[in-house]
Amino acid sequence: MNNDFCRIITLLRKEKKLSQKQVATDLGISQALLSHYEKGIRECGLDFLIRIADYYDVSCDYLLGRTPQRYSDITDISDEMTKTKREAVSQIINKKLIQNTQGVLYDYLIKIGNRKLSTNVSNYLMIATYNMFRKVYSANKNNPQNLFAVDKEVYKGFSNAAMEILSTRVSSATDSECEKDFVKQCGELQISPDTLASEYPQIISSVFNLIQHAESNMKFKK
Repeated sequence: MNNDFCRIITLLRKEKKLSQKQVATDLGISQALLSHYEKGIRECGLDFLIRIADYYDVSCDYLLGRTPQRYSDITDISDEMTKTKREAVSQIINKKLIQNTQGVLYDYLIKIGNRKLSTNVSNYLMIATYNMFRKVYSANKNNPQNLFAVDKEVYKGFSNAAMEILSTRVSSATDSECEKDFVKQCGELQISPDTLASEYPQIISSVFNLIQHAESNMKFKK
């Protein structure tokens, strides 16, 4: 989240002469967490952004510093437009969650210093991104497919197989040329929620939120 968000939610609270304790209680979070949001120590998720916008009766765009107008003119905006704007904010936040978490991941890859491990992780992420990009690009059947060299009938199978191989290489360190260094270097990298929060205070909430969203999406209904 940007600095405008921290500044604006603090100003709104003080403008209404509310204590952090009162606002935190009303929003169902701890006072310490609200303090972190106001100071920019932690980033909030989409759910909280919408909740605090409703609490102060302002738009999400205003909280993010994207407009000086506090309120959306609901008399001129249809329900569909409001929904579209909310979805746009959601995508901005999701993009930030992914970017920030990948930044932390690459920081740790640099600390490990194993070229083959970094290559396998990068190739996995590139193929995953390629897969989603191609699906969206090809949603319109009229879009020219000459952008891609792999035939559309086989790319799904090929990409899934490649990702499975790359994931196995990373998790089991099967490459004999880097196994010894891999085990040694990874063993020296001590990570915990506390160390993450200490090393990345500005973006740690992105990591926690991404983990929460990812695991939530893994809970398929039977």
